[in-house]
Amino acid sequence: MTARVAVLVPVHDQAAFLPRALESLLAQEETAWEAVVVDDGSREPVAVPADPRLRLVRTADNRGLGAALNTALDGTAAPVVAYLPADDVWFPAHLATLLAALDGGAVLARADLAQPADTPYAQLVQVAHRRTADRWTERAELETDDLDRLMWARVAARGTTTGTGRVTCSWTRHPGQRSRAIRESADGGLNVFRTRYRVPGPLRFASTDGGGTDEVARYARFRERAYPPSPDGLRVLVVGELAFNPERVLALAERGHALTGLWTDQALGDATVGPLPFGHVPDLDRDRWREEVAALSPDVVWAQLNWRAVPFAHAVRAAFPDLPFVWHFKEAPQRSVVRGEWPLLADLVCGADAVLLATEEERDWFALALSGRVDPARLGVLDGDLPKRDWLDAPRSPRLSDADGQPHAAVVGRPSGLDLDWVLALADRGVHTHLYGQVRAPGPTGSWTGWLDEALARAPGFVHVHRAVGPEDWVRELSRHDAGWLHRFDSANGGDLRRAGWDDLNSPARLPVLLAAGLPLLQQANPGSLVSVERVLRADGTGLFYRSADDVAAALHGELATRSGHAAATAARERHVFDAHADRLVDLFRSVTR
Repeated sequence: MTARVAVLVPVHDQAAFLPRALESLLAQEETAWEAVVVDDGSREPVAVPADPRLRLVRTADNRGLGAALNTALDGTAAPVVAYLPADDVWFPAHLATLLAALDGGAVLARADLAQPADTPYAQLVQVAHRRTADRWTERAELETDDLDRLMWARVAARGTTTGTGRVTCSWTRHPGQRSRAIRESADGGLNVFRTRYRVPGPLRFASTDGGGTDEVARYARFRERAYPPSPDGLRVLVVGELAFNPERVLALAERGHALTGLWTDQALGDATVGPLPFGHVPDLDRDRWREEVAALSPDVVWAQLNWRAVPFAHAVRAAFPDLPFVWHFKEAPQRSVVRGEWPLLADLVCGADAVLLATEEERDWFALALSGRVDPARLGVLDGDLPKRDWLDAPRSPRLSDADGQPHAAVVGRPSGLDLDWVLALADRGVHTHLYGQVRAPGPTGSWTGWLDEALARAPGFVHVHRAVGPEDWVRELSRHDAGWLHRFDSANGGDLRRAGWDDLNSPARLPVLLAAGLPLLQQANPGSLVSVERVLRADGTGLFYRSADDVAAALHGELATRSGHAAATAARERHVFDAHADRLVDLFRSVTR
């Protein structure tokens, strides 16, 4: 019997779902099909039932959805192509219904879903199309959840498309879905995707509810360099996650130290984990990390950075208590308390050979919180998420205010503390707000979605939305503005760190980004309270302080007149890069290895 339909069945680490999917294939009313199951580098056994219409193809490593589907295309010949991901299900009439829809002359047909996927594109399980010369976009070109970009749009351009109007399949929602690993609204993102699929190189990556990132272009300068080892270089095992500016660790490689990575599998969004996209930091296999750490025998363990890394960093220290161990923590002890992980964090701070914390206030907070358990002399200060200095070497752009005489202020990342009333009050005073890189994600990251449309409608010309700006464009893009927003919040600690919240202790990751572009920082004044970032801005002369929208307008117009904040930011920015502190960090490593 000649096959009418080629069924492509991609599977990666979803072997438990596969029998259900294949049973639904074998139960189809339309029996003239051929199917190829592509096991795309699963770390668990994958098997298929004995049926002459069904073949299994395995790849040693995960190559990505596009490559898996192209492999299945190459292994089939039927004139119609349908898709059955391993975690989805067809109902018995599915193939027959899609074939009937295509018999009307359409090039692509879609079944309905009982529970919509809430995506702008059709899911694999819904679609059948005529075989064309088109190929699926593969990982080297792009990884995205957007199936229109990966294939559907090219096929649809060849003719008409249609829907069956019937629910003949089920799209299964579960945490292991590829699309959830990509989409920020499902707690996914580039680094979730990277660690799940263990992608060994830089990615071109895009999410339908966020922005796009081209790591290939971003990190080319680092991948092309050589980092020769120094005869007295240290073997440094980097444990945990690297947050926003991961390439900073190459400041140590530049000094001849050998870096190896061992990464938590709990990273989210911008919490960078390996394999690192800029290269030069080989990974240990996290499935065998105890054996591999023992074989590596590093000179020092450098564990970091935020609360998600705490359990894994603690496990590594517990497994190797005799290895010199430096715990480098940025945020947030309050989050560890909420998660029930404060005992682990306290044990790291008290038991590590040395501890580095993001700010002086955070250091003093830990000294109070662990009084009698920790020696304050062992607590140092170094913001662990400073950027690499390389990004400063870029040309600045003309300021928008030089053309229109109006102040322009940039928001990089979530608009923490800004809301509709505040943005409209600024617009009423002639202040422009430029929002960069907003994503539709859970929690405070996506809080802007409740007010942005109204702000755009009520303050046309004064509220602006831009794509996310990467480090390669910080200076060029952000230097068009007159100032940058830090977190807006009311401190209630009254000068007592025992009452401090995270905003009081934190050094925002956007601070060095805005300084890199020569922007002074808008920071709400909190007189009588201990607020780390206020102290730093006052010491550097880089702050524009306010309590009201009138204060903001006055401070910005003063900056337009004098550019004193810009001058101070330009002078301070070299101190707010990781390279400026790398030698001090190496000295600390050597002190704990003696």
